[in-house]
Amino acid sequence: MYLYKNLIRMLKQIIGLIYIFALYIPNLIAQQEYPTHITVALDGSGNYTTIQAAINSVRDLGEKQVIIHIKKGIYHEKITVPSWKTNISLIGEHPASTIITGDDYSGKPVTSDRDSLGQEKYSTFTSYTLLIQADGVVLENLTIQNTAGRVGQAVALHIEGDRVEVRNCHILGNQDTLYTATAGSRQYYINCFIEGTTDFIFGEATCVFQYCTIKSLADSYITAASQRKQQTFGYVFFDCKLIADNGVHKVYLGRPWRPYAKTVFIRCDLGRHITPEGWHPWPGDTMFPNKEKTASYAEYQNTGKGSDIVHRVAWSKQLTNKEIQAYTLEHIFSGTHPWLPVFRQ
Repeated sequence: MYLYKNLIRMLKQIIGLIYIFALYIPNLIAQQEYPTHITVALDGSGNYTTIQAAINSVRDLGEKQVIIHIKKGIYHEKITVPSWKTNISLIGEHPASTIITGDDYSGKPVTSDRDSLGQEKYSTFTSYTLLIQADGVVLENLTIQNTAGRVGQAVALHIEGDRVEVRNCHILGNQDTLYTATAGSRQYYINCFIEGTTDFIFGEATCVFQYCTIKSLADSYITAASQRKQQTFGYVFFDCKLIADNGVHKVYLGRPWRPYAKTVFIRCDLGRHITPEGWHPWPGDTMFPNKEKTASYAEYQNTGKGSDIVHRVAWSKQLTNKEIQAYTLEHIFSGTHPWLPVFRQ
């Protein structure tokens, strides 16, 4: 009887241990299945050879930041970071050597091997090279380009997610290079190089551009903002340098895509290619006439040969020393869920 009781006791202990392992083994497996560092390399030396495959492998709705290291190379991919792949960092080696490239444009026929949402032709909003729909994404040390040429709207980078940081990246294209989409999106660009022809920074998001170089490739417009009435801030450029290609002499800081467009240039170096008027009203829009009456366009202590305010349009303004105090990252990115990106040059 004594041996029998001991055997029963041992069996119960074994069953208990099996139960504990059954609880914890799935967690251990899950941790192994979802690493926090992933490497992409074209030569096969990393975990994946394509950026999209690496993104797809990340845990859905993850709370911890996952770093995807992208080795140097030219990645011919049309990439999407969907809304459920949150908190991903795409980190290249250097924008000169880690390049994501595409050539889709509005009106281009869609081939059968592309995810076209049932469309026969691409539109502005599906022409992107890289689409960010998720929150908490970081892009760093990358070139993101659309090489379609001057064929109309052709987006390189399209961002819809909230709390997106773009650091030391080159964003290259022609018309509509950078689409900063959705009114609820907050985006922070620092030490970036952005170039294009017409409206090459456009959309309704709240964005800060800090220490960026903005290059105009044609006589046209830099920004085409379209913020909603309830948004306090729109595009804010801090300490940026505006340059132009050879032969470019007449560029406007912006024109309002929608009535409540908001754009401010603060302590920026404006090249001689910036027109004396500074801003354009975008007339001829039958649905939204007289947008200059509701748009909010301003400057503060800009320098350079394009910064002379004597002939600026009457409906733009120069911020006062009191008004400029509201233009901090804390205020611009405040809201129901305040966000303050980590500042580092």
